[in-house]
Amino acid sequence: MSTAKFTLPDVGEGLTEAEIVSWKVAPGDEVEINQVIVEIETAKSLVELPSPYAGVVGELLVAEGDTVEVGTAIITVNAEGPSRLTAPLSTPAQAALGPEAQVVQGDEEPVPESGSVLVGYGTGGHAATRRSGRRPRQAPPVPGNGASVLAKPPIRKLAKELGVDLSTVTATGERGEATRDDILRSAQQASVFRNIQTPEWPDLREERIPVKGVRKAIANAMTTSAFSAPHVSVFVDIDASRTMEFIKRLKASPDFAGVKVSPLLIMAKAMIWAVRRNPTVNSTWTDQEIIVRHYVNLGIAAATPRGLIVPNVKEAQAMSLLELASALEQLTLTARDGKTQPADMADGTITITNIGSFGVDTGTPILNPGEVAIVALGAIKQRPWVVDGEVLPRFVTTVGASFDHRVVDGDVASRFVADVASVLEEPALLLD
Repeated sequence: MSTAKFTLPDVGEGLTEAEIVSWKVAPGDEVEINQVIVEIETAKSLVELPSPYAGVVGELLVAEGDTVEVGTAIITVNAEGPSRLTAPLSTPAQAALGPEAQVVQGDEEPVPESGSVLVGYGTGGHAATRRSGRRPRQAPPVPGNGASVLAKPPIRKLAKELGVDLSTVTATGERGEATRDDILRSAQQASVFRNIQTPEWPDLREERIPVKGVRKAIANAMTTSAFSAPHVSVFVDIDASRTMEFIKRLKASPDFAGVKVSPLLIMAKAMIWAVRRNPTVNSTWTDQEIIVRHYVNLGIAAATPRGLIVPNVKEAQAMSLLELASALEQLTLTARDGKTQPADMADGTITITNIGSFGVDTGTPILNPGEVAIVALGAIKQRPWVVDGEVLPRFVTTVGASFDHRVVDGDVASRFVADVASVLEEPALLLD
């Protein structure tokens, strides 16, 4: 009988510890190579760890809810045979894990070594795992499979994934069919209605929530940012009516069929354009130097059930409007599903926080650590606005931004925000 002890690996982000969230296997279960065996929570995200071995689970060495250091043995796997398990040395799992998860005979103890990372992970890679042991997502309660509502197969699939009942969707397509925006709007409305339900007071007078995982990381990052970087903030009100008209035209364009188009897309493009004109806002501060990035890894602050995370769109400055729209949509859906990987949150250069999605007009955002600028996009609402001496209803929003005053002077901050505002007022500037 050969036995392997699998130690908690560094999943490619310099981890020191992680919490065991849930085991996907139990003692006596047969496992295959790359089968997901455990879900862990790091300081940044939930990560599924695959097994590098095929065999039978021996013992779960760590309980759910426990936080353990990298290198701690968490599970044993047994197999009949000489000294190795059924996973051959040539598999990516064995090769990537190296000596960190060792096979031992009988009761021999393995000697973990540092420096190796888990299969599917690297200092900048993504997890290559297959789902196992999870309940399938419940299909939405669509009477008669939603046959009474016209919708293309991809739209029906999206509705199913978001739990939207097609029979309740107000279709706005040219032929009376449900569109992607109709589904997303219904999903957002359903989310809002769920959020405004008022629960009964619990019998428990107090609740104590352990400060760990993402919440601990958020607290440390925000404290460090608030008290190490001297923040300065500026605000501007904007007539975004032409942006709203531009979005309407994009939605009607065949090129953008099936892609979510929203004010966030134009805001993202405006940010990239303004960065090119004011490059120091896309910097990082060190005690020895200011590093100005001539590329944009555009962070989007995302509220998830586990807390605030900031994944970013890599090399956003090189993307077309359509490519950026697709990237933003994928980023949002991945964050909503809790599948954002550590590499997706690393190396951001500047951030947008879309507080307008909650109906909020403006706010004073705190910098994402390592960055010197963050911009808040407020809600876009119809308000009275003076146009050529006449008060007219216009779509108006407020943009607020915070900067690290060690790097960004007041004039640069003001010009940057003014440039963002000018694009939202006239999106045709993006054509230059």
